[in-house]
Amino acid sequence: MKKLKCAVIGTGYLGRFHAEKYASLPDCELVAVVDINEEAAKAVADKYNARALTDYQSLLGNVDAVSIVVPTTLHHQVSKDFLNAGSHVLVEKPITVTVAEADELIAIAKTKNLILQVGHLERFNSAVLALDKDEKPLFIESHRLSPFNPRANDVSVVLDLMIHDIDIILALVDSEIERIDASGTAVLTQGTDIANARILFKNGCVANVTASRISMKLERKMRLFRPSSYISVDFQNRVLNKYRTGSKEMFPGIPEIETEESVFEGGDALLEEIKHFINCIQTGHPPLVSGEAGRRALATAIQITQLLGDK
Repeated sequence: MKKLKCAVIGTGYLGRFHAEKYASLPDCELVAVVDINEEAAKAVADKYNARALTDYQSLLGNVDAVSIVVPTTLHHQVSKDFLNAGSHVLVEKPITVTVAEADELIAIAKTKNLILQVGHLERFNSAVLALDKDEKPLFIESHRLSPFNPRANDVSVVLDLMIHDIDIILALVDSEIERIDASGTAVLTQGTDIANARILFKNGCVANVTASRISMKLERKMRLFRPSSYISVDFQNRVLNKYRTGSKEMFPGIPEIETEESVFEGGDALLEEIKHFINCIQTGHPPLVSGEAGRRALATAIQITQLLGDK
């Protein structure tokens, strides 16, 4: 099979890792990396024997697939240019700034029969991939807490951190939203730094979602309460704990609780995400995190930010 010509647009913190993954895949040829900072582009390009560019325009129509790892405000324009030029696109989350922009990208990708995948990385966390979907959750609680990092402060904590859990929750519940209540506050930046949202779905499920980028510890956990089981997912340590009722009794008339812990060591979610992107291009299968999934997560995150009074 002919190698896919791939490029990475944006060689910041995350873009460098995208380049590394493409360069490691036998089905891909990393032909170029692009960054407005010439030195940054050259440092990555030299490492993986690719071209270093400061403008992506010359790549339009000349690459099969791209990762777009630029500031969120540029996602729409850069993705649109590559889709119109016939390239498959993996764009980092959030998909765009507005829902209307997301709709336009989705429409172009559909018209041109191209893969549009959104980089919601936690979907490829090995603990999440192992989570069975047999039972719909009744209640979900998630906490995504991080120490302060100036790298992603162009957006609120909802669009930076909480959107990861929003995306996973929407996929697990698979129901329309009835109502959202939210509260939060700015502490170190102009936008909301710590937030909580309570999402009520039309099927009755409730999700209580908390995100903070001013915590003293790093914690990324989700708990799912289901009719006959309780699931705890530790994203950070890739640990999945399952608790369910068993066939025996621990007291008369009270079933025992069976426990099962799975630890997934050495997982590489970004590599799995990019491998999945390449496989979708080769097979035509829809991506796990489609443009539509990215749009839905964005629309929900925007609704929460509006309730919080953020722009």
